[in-house]
Amino acid sequence: FVSETAAALCLSAGYRDTGDRMWQILTLLFALMPCALVQLSLVFIHRDVSRDRPLVLLLHLLQLGPLV
Repeated sequence: FVSETAAALCLSAGYRDTGDRMWQILTLLFALMPCALVQLSLVFIHRDVSRDRPLVLLLHLLQLGPLV
């Protein structure tokens, strides 16, 4: 997740530098939407399993949710 998001952010910065606003927005949308959906589903999975909720929430915010 981390490397894919970093690559998308670099590509988005390249589009910003060349002035392609539409491609920049589409790249950010397609990079960040799956991250948000994965984190949302993992929060629901960990809701009943985990008792240490602040730690799990922090790990999800840091995109380390799949490692828990």
